[in-house]
Amino acid sequence: MGMKAEEIEKFIKDAFPDADVTMTDLAGDDNHWSAFVVSAAFMGKTRVQQHQMVYAALKGNMGGALHALQLQTMAKS
Repeated sequence: MGMKAEEIEKFIKDAFPDADVTMTDLAGDDNHWSAFVVSAAFMGKTRVQQHQMVYAALKGNMGGALHALQLQTMAKS
């Protein structure tokens, strides 16, 4: 089934309106994605906390409609 980049980005931007999101389809199947997310919301958070915040923003789609997500996050300064 998979998810389109626009769908994933919308979930992330709904949670983090200031986010800069770069999506890369790793396998051409809408199931294996890489996301680079930069947001001020990550300021002062550990990398693990930042990733947990993004996974929470995906509202349960991770492991379901979205099979794999390679995630990089960074605080916006």
